Amino acid sequence: MTTAAKFGLGLLALLLIGGYASVFTVHETEKAIKFRFGEIVRDDYTPGLYFKIPIPVWNTVKKFDARILTLESKPERFLTSEKKNVIVDSFVKWRVADVKTFYITVAGDPRQANIRLDQIIKDELRSEFGKRTIRQLISTDREVIRQLLLKTTRPIATRLGIEILDIRIKRIDLPPQVSTSVYERMRSERARVAREFRSQGMEAAERIRADADRQREVILAEARRDAEKLRGEGDALAADIYAKAYGKNEEFFAFYRSLNAYEKTLGESGNLLILEPNSDFFRYFKRERP
Repeated sequence: MTTAAKFGLGLLALLLIGGYASVFTVHETEKAIKFRFGEIVRDDYTPGLYFKIPIPVWNTVKKFDARILTLESKPERFLTSEKKNVIVDSFVKWRVADVKTFYITVAGDPRQANIRLDQIIKDELRSEFGKRTIRQLISTDREVIRQLLLKTTRPIATRLGIEILDIRIKRIDLPPQVSTSVYERMRSERARVAREFRSQGMEAAERIRADADRQREVILAEARRDAEKLRGEGDALAADIYAKAYGKNEEFFAFYRSLNAYEKTLGESGNLLILEPNSDFFRYFKRERP
């Protein structure tokens, strides 16, 4: 191979290396900063292909993770307004918003950002927990605290070039030495509430039972009244019918009544009657002689 050919190959290789060194890519999950002699000259890159001068001192590019990152805080003790310790476990979702500010404040190091962010969150948690009782923290105020934390920490995090997306309190526990006494108080309180509800239920049951008994007596009394009224009307109607029948044929009516009396008196075994033979009871047994 001639000297000219070797020179040409070397020049081609140098051009390829220089062309490769002058191109860089910014992915969707990245943010980039371009430096010139150590000074930031551009930080507004969007995903795509870009060029730079392939001289390390002249142009350098640093890339940073733009995805959502998670800060898992270690469980921390906080004092409530009752001066009682609680152990709080929380986490924060964040990402790089302003890459230039992020680089200037924490040197673009996510670990340093987590340290700064962790201290900010703990200071705000300490402030909010100190205003509330354990009951408020456990029952109703957790979402309120979350919203307050987001409101107060986002402006602070912005000064670090960070955007806080969410803050969550995973759990709030009591120290082991006080858990037992607190649980016993809670159990006693629940038992008291249960007894109160039970007594109220028994009182309501007695009231309902007494009202049902009263209504039963009223219904029975009204039914007896209506029955007596109907029975009286029936007896009056029967007496009227008997009277009319008696008035039409007194002899036949007397004979019919006597037959009914014979049937009821003589139709049952064991009945004993002591009457005079010429008693009016036997008048239809007598045969009149011609």
